Amino acid sequence: MALLDLFVLASLPVVKVLLITAIGSVLALECIDILGENARHHLNKVLFYVFNPSLVAGNLVKTVTFESFITLWFMPVNILMTFIIGSVLGCIIVKAAGVRNNLKGLVIGACSAGNLGGMLIILVPAMCKEKGNPFGETHVCETYALSYASLSLAIGAIYLWLYVYNIVRVSVGEAAGETDADKEPLIPSTADHGLITSEEYNPVNSSSTSLIVGFAIGMNSSIRNLMIGNDAPLHIVTDSAFMLGDAAIPTVTIIVGANLLQGLKGTGIQRRVVIGIVIARYIILPLSGILIVNGAIQVGFVPPNNKLFVFLLLLQHAMPPAMNLGTMMQLFGAGKSECSVIMLWTYASAPVFLTLWSTIFLWIVT
Repeated sequence: MALLDLFVLASLPVVKVLLITAIGSVLALECIDILGENARHHLNKVLFYVFNPSLVAGNLVKTVTFESFITLWFMPVNILMTFIIGSVLGCIIVKAAGVRNNLKGLVIGACSAGNLGGMLIILVPAMCKEKGNPFGETHVCETYALSYASLSLAIGAIYLWLYVYNIVRVSVGEAAGETDADKEPLIPSTADHGLITSEEYNPVNSSSTSLIVGFAIGMNSSIRNLMIGNDAPLHIVTDSAFMLGDAAIPTVTIIVGANLLQGLKGTGIQRRVVIGIVIARYIILPLSGILIVNGAIQVGFVPPNNKLFVFLLLLQHAMPPAMNLGTMMQLFGAGKSECSVIMLWTYASAPVFLTLWSTIFLWIVT
């Protein structure tokens, strides 16, 4: 394919995302107030506890077999590398810019944790629908794209809440310790503030459970035959899960748009910190991703003929920061304004960088 054709192919899904994101921003305007803070809070809970688990489990059940698992094993390693490299870059930014203690975890998290679920679930299947995509027949491509992206979502959520959550907790705790070494950074009253607690909001459990269910059913041929296919006795169960999973894609997109609107009101973050995060996420991480994935192909960890899987592995290194960082800052009651500014500018620049890197990645795999 010509480079211009690849650029067009890469840009169309990004434009679709922008249109739906704009709807979310409009719904969050004060004059409309359909997606206000309370509405986003409840919609997020439905997304994490109903839509996302259904999406992850349903798509893994359809495509994961014991044979395909041999290919998929490298994805957790690839995602782990994005977190490690991003953490190093975040520490460099923290030291160079003299970031305050209560914001250190936010900066490191923004560099290390990418949006490995929602954005991939939107972009990659949408690319499969475009004419001339290099990944094969549209229906097959879309099915496997959703499966790979769902697995990425589950693994990314587990890493995010086990690793980044604790970095943010320690960072906020250090800031609180400057005045009271034993003080725990907890929200005083969720009823008064409309916020959430870690016990109430724990996507690790839902993500890991859906991951286990998806693999258990997909890799067990006996159970799989009972649930997959129009003639399967229990196909109504999986069909219901598929319907709920389909709702995850538009829901997460409009929530992103609604959350970004808050960045226009945010203050208090240094410009050089935001620029550093943009450089880390959109220049250094994608370049390192090319080296990592190419190295994995060379040593036989990743089959080069699976173009869709290779493309998704590369794309995992070029994602904007995870939106759940905002939830974490809300949880600890610190850095909410600064987080909204970081999200605004990283996501505002995402269309340009995602289009460029998607074009480069498509050129690499083809």
